[in-house]
Amino acid sequence: MLWTLFLILLVAWAVGLVTANTMGGLIHLLLLAAVIVLLINVVQSRTTA
Repeated sequence: MLWTLFLILLVAWAVGLVTANTMGGLIHLLLLAAVIVLLINVVQSRTTA
C-alpha cells in the first residue's frame, strides 16, 4: 500500500512540474511526502525481515 501511495505522490509531483505556475509550493510538499513514504517503507521492510 505504501508503494502505491509513493507512486501516486510521485506522479502527482511530476505532473506538478509541468504545471508549476498553478501548483506552486505544493509540488515540493508532494515530493517530500513521497520521500517520507518511501523511507517509512524501507524502514518497515528492514524490521520485518
